[in-house]
Amino acid sequence: MTPPLHPLVMGILNVTPDSFSDGGRYLDAAAAIAHGERLIAEGADVLDIGGESTRPGADPVDAAEEIGRVIPVIAALAGRTRISVDTMKPAVARAAVAAGATIWNDVAALAGSPESLSAAAELGCGVVLMHMQGDPRTMQVAPDYDDVVAEVAQFLDARAQAAVAAGVAPARIWLDPGIGFGKTRAHNLELLAHLDWLTALGFPVLVGASRKSFIEHVAGDGSAGRGRLGGSVAAALAAVRAGAAAVRVHDVAATVQALAVERAIAAARSDV
Repeated sequence: MTPPLHPLVMGILNVTPDSFSDGGRYLDAAAAIAHGERLIAEGADVLDIGGESTRPGADPVDAAEEIGRVIPVIAALAGRTRISVDTMKPAVARAAVAAGATIWNDVAALAGSPESLSAAAELGCGVVLMHMQGDPRTMQVAPDYDDVVAEVAQFLDARAQAAVAAGVAPARIWLDPGIGFGKTRAHNLELLAHLDWLTALGFPVLVGASRKSFIEHVAGDGSAGRGRLGGSVAAALAAVRAGAAAVRVHDVAATVQALAVERAIAAARSDV
């Protein structure tokens, strides 16, 4: 498969006290806005702003609190770049779109609420449908699949068709295999190695492997912060080579630089 010429880089902005890598650093709105501005300056094409942690074992947050965390940040940054809201709740998605977001990134693939599908159709925004086995509190207890690649592909295809049936335009749908969401190290590697199963479904694919624990399991020591930078960039490059149209990352500058070098090498190869 020919990689996309200019895959999007989605910068992660967690307005939470408990996200796995940077929880608490950007809970204050001013700090979150400043970090968002840094990510834009580093080359982020999209900012993915979330107010509820979905790390393994995380407890849910009510909609009012989640809205209170993300809306001031979205409103401040929406005029600067494209904004995605990372939420499972239709009420939060509605408030986010009203504040300027144009993408709803849902780790529950619009299945977290009976209203999610109709809300997505009503809003007319882009939607990212992600696979997760279980929920954030239980997903890493004992992930199990007969064939993780086939099952994730089948699930995402079914959710995409459900979204289309509800009135979401096919051109607005993205798929995400959910690296680290109810998967073991082996499951994550299998999905990254066979991403073509997802790209073959006909929708653009987003991959979020940044700083995930499988990197430490593969490469040894590495904290959930910049200690996993090398593995995160390697996973992003591998995803793009396999056809991913976007990568969701914490370390925007390093990823943008790596992709630029990758493109330059590919261009030189084609000139020979």
